[in-house]
Amino acid sequence: MTRRDHHGGDIYAAARDLSCSPSRLIDFSASINPLGPSKRVLRAVAKALPLTCHYPDPTCHDLVTTLASSWKLDPVHFLIGNGSSELIHLLPRALMIRHALILGPTFSEYERAVANAKGRVTYLHATRKDGYRIPVTQAITALRTNRNRFDALFLCNPNSPTGQVASSQDVLDLAGMAARRKVWVVVDESFAEYCEGHSVLGSVARAPRLMVVRSFTKFYALPGLRIGYLVGPLKAVARIRQFQAPWSVNTLAQAAAQAALEDRRHAQRSLSFMHRERTRLAKALSVIPGLHIFPAAANFLLVELPAPLEASHVTQALHQQSLLIRDCSSIPGLNGRTIRIAVRTTTENRRLVGALSRIVKGRSSINRV
Repeated sequence: MTRRDHHGGDIYAAARDLSCSPSRLIDFSASINPLGPSKRVLRAVAKALPLTCHYPDPTCHDLVTTLASSWKLDPVHFLIGNGSSELIHLLPRALMIRHALILGPTFSEYERAVANAKGRVTYLHATRKDGYRIPVTQAITALRTNRNRFDALFLCNPNSPTGQVASSQDVLDLAGMAARRKVWVVVDESFAEYCEGHSVLGSVARAPRLMVVRSFTKFYALPGLRIGYLVGPLKAVARIRQFQAPWSVNTLAQAAAQAALEDRRHAQRSLSFMHRERTRLAKALSVIPGLHIFPAAANFLLVELPAPLEASHVTQALHQQSLLIRDCSSIPGLNGRTIRIAVRTTTENRRLVGALSRIVKGRSSINRV
């Protein structure tokens, strides 16, 4: 198993390290909607509080019904989980995945989930030369031969941390080839709300080996409540459900998720804001000498620092200023000068750009810290 990378978003450890309140930190390391959860969600959570003296609905009936209606699919295709991470970890055990092909550089939990189920992984990495474009064509070739006898393929679309996105048709072509080779394709669409035209969720009923995982963490800004969902073929979903712990999704999370789906006004406002602010932030960062900004379809930007700066040193320097970013140097397939920056509010983004600009301009001394 390759070396682990640490996830972003641990504001509590950072606050302890800096001896300050978590509220004093600005977290660019976790890619959460900077507008936060909608007011409708907060009201729904408050209304559901009296129900916390009861067990949560084990079937998440209301939320499943809302999702199924929205996607025009039968509810039996849906499984709600304690965040998308729980579902990702259930998949290898339930589907008996012994060897998985992972399209990287990407999220570390796919490898960890397979390893915890006593399986192994093979990576197929996108390259910097190609702008880290998701290697769908190469994956189809790998599955066509399938000399390694893969049981599953994991794809994050749009991909974290690179921000690249594959077309829905390319993903469906990949799923078609995989089905002919009896290989599961797991598509993590945790950031897909930012580019719905690339989603394949609506095609699940017609794709016998396609699984789609989604999260309420990123776009709906509910990381603290831990809720996500999986959509897949009827029999596979039923089997995965057997491996899930009872009552894994709490009452408040269910109420919040349903309210989030119903608040289309907040969703549209979030999309409009992100389109404007991501463009503005990318432009501001590109002015800093030596930085390379990769285009992104989600709510973050992958940035390559100029030599001799290293991601770990820049991350620590910003950390001392209460600015948390994602050090991507430990992610297989990326180099030691790569960081990921979440798009936050205009004021917060300006503060980060200013701090990063000062660090880059003093790069001759930063590596001696």
